[in-house]
Amino acid sequence: MRARNGDTTVVLTGRDLTLDEVVRVARDRARVELAASALETMHASRLVVEAALARDDSVYGLTTGVGMRKRFGVEGDQGRFNHALLEGHRVGQGALAAEDVVRATMLRLANGLAHGAPGARPELAQLLVAALNEGAAPGIRTLGSIGQADLAANADLASDLVRGFELAAGEALALLNNNAFSTALAGLAMADLRTLLDAVDVAGALDLEAYAVNPGFLDEAVGDARPYPGVRETLGRLRALLEGSSLWEGEPRSLQDPLCFRTMPQLHGAAREALGYAEGILAIELNAHQGNPLVVLDEGRIVPVGNFDVAPLAAALDLLRIALAPVVTSAAERALKLLQAPFSGLPEGLGEHPGLAEPALSELGASVQALAGEARLLAQPVSFELVSTTQHEGIEDRATMAPLAARRLSEMVELGARAVAVELTIAAQATDLRRPRALGAGTRRAHECVRGLIPFTAAGDTVPADLQPLVDLVRSGELG
Repeated sequence: MRARNGDTTVVLTGRDLTLDEVVRVARDRARVELAASALETMHASRLVVEAALARDDSVYGLTTGVGMRKRFGVEGDQGRFNHALLEGHRVGQGALAAEDVVRATMLRLANGLAHGAPGARPELAQLLVAALNEGAAPGIRTLGSIGQADLAANADLASDLVRGFELAAGEALALLNNNAFSTALAGLAMADLRTLLDAVDVAGALDLEAYAVNPGFLDEAVGDARPYPGVRETLGRLRALLEGSSLWEGEPRSLQDPLCFRTMPQLHGAAREALGYAEGILAIELNAHQGNPLVVLDEGRIVPVGNFDVAPLAAALDLLRIALAPVVTSAAERALKLLQAPFSGLPEGLGEHPGLAEPALSELGASVQALAGEARLLAQPVSFELVSTTQHEGIEDRATMAPLAARRLSEMVELGARAVAVELTIAAQATDLRRPRALGAGTRRAHECVRGLIPFTAAGDTVPADLQPLVDLVRSGELG
């Protein structure tokens, strides 16, 4: 990115788009422009395509049909063929994608064209960039793609954007045959997951105060003995959050606390390790060719490829959900432990004083169990799913299910944010009842944030009816 007229402009080269830039364009509406080098590359790449057309080469999707119709030549008007190709793939189903996902998809698609490998004209990429800068957000239906290029989603997007724009030979396929939708959805979900993991650390630290744990498991020696970067980062964050806490003083309440408290560095660290790996995969997919065919510019060739198979991204998304599941489950378990007097040593249900017949916060236990249970069900891997080999005469016999993998991560992160909001509500109540001599620097701030949105539940009060403000706080990143 570079500063321009006081604003931050994302400049597309086709080679170095970052997740941070995707978020800025998708959610903060940063302006976009194409680098001069990208315009030159696209122009040169298009000359290779035009030369193939002049020679009447047989090139998939350029001079031939696609799928089972690859053996049929394109006859007559290319504009008619392009229109039929786009409209013929508009088979999406279900609800429309959120606006930020649509904008991120448009950005990834424009960057893919800027790469030059699809062989599209610069004018097509400029059309996408102009639409982004004008605030366009066409409707994209979220269901109907198996991940071997996001054909249905891309058809929805392209059909709207190119209305009134005459596509040249091969450009309809360039718009369709890529994984811009999956990549965009995955990127935004990963950005949200990083925010969630920071919030989970904060909520977990407040749990430690509320439960009055033995903090020995946070010793620096733990990271030295188990030298995963994720473990070390989590240990450092938890110690910083608890700096100045009276937890570090005197004899602990228990020699060894339940595993959902004690293994927090290992669980949260594992999720951070998985996220780091997935972000590395995403960094490649944001700039890699994802289609078929491929223009090899330096050699003036067009070759058939299978770059629409984004198995690395789909598998990384599966890994993320698997790593996130125990994090959410343990957060729920800590909340449940705090609600139960035999574990916490506090009044049952965290009522204001012992012996209350009213439920206080007890029923939040069922709520957090439901959220964690649903989140766990989304962790099932999908990247090994196979479709029927009969589609397109047996050609399309593989599927990454990348759109599903990304959508499930997004949904799981949303459930996780809600579970953390419940966890924070319970931890703040337990901390008020525990009355520690001193909270840590970070846990004190977290407690104040919760209390600024959710009041203490006193005797006679009902359970907080709306935790959405706290969910919004978790998702904002301001808590972490």
